Amino acid sequence: MSGQLATHPARPGALVVAGGLVGTAVVAVAVNAVIAAIAHAAGASDDFQPLQLGAYAVFTVFGVLAAAGAWAIIRARASHPARLLRTLVPVVVLVSLIPDVMVGVSDSQAGTSWGAVIALMIMHVAVAAVAVPAFRRLLPLG
Repeated sequence: MSGQLATHPARPGALVVAGGLVGTAVVAVAVNAVIAAIAHAAGASDDFQPLQLGAYAVFTVFGVLAAAGAWAIIRARASHPARLLRTLVPVVVLVSLIPDVMVGVSDSQAGTSWGAVIALMIMHVAVAAVAVPAFRRLLPLG
């Protein structure tokens, strides 16, 4: 029996997972706040709405929760979830950058600059960098 325990990592309970996801979202929002502050200090306009806390916090929390849901589904249904996620995570992050590039190209929002757009792109990568290690602990692939 101890051999079985060694091969199957303990799975956290629902409260631990929920608390971990809240913590992950809080850390991701905090990292994005630092990125936004650096972008503003480097000259990004305060008028650029996506770099305002109210905008990026909502999208960050939504992104963390949606990614956790997708991770859980893949974990439960894929025959090789680790292999699939090694491919899928970078692809999803790259695809998530497309709207940012479109904002930069269209210059459709007040205060748009490429510095601000690059900050948004860095935020996407930062959220993934915070979330993936957290998901590995909270929702292990076993």
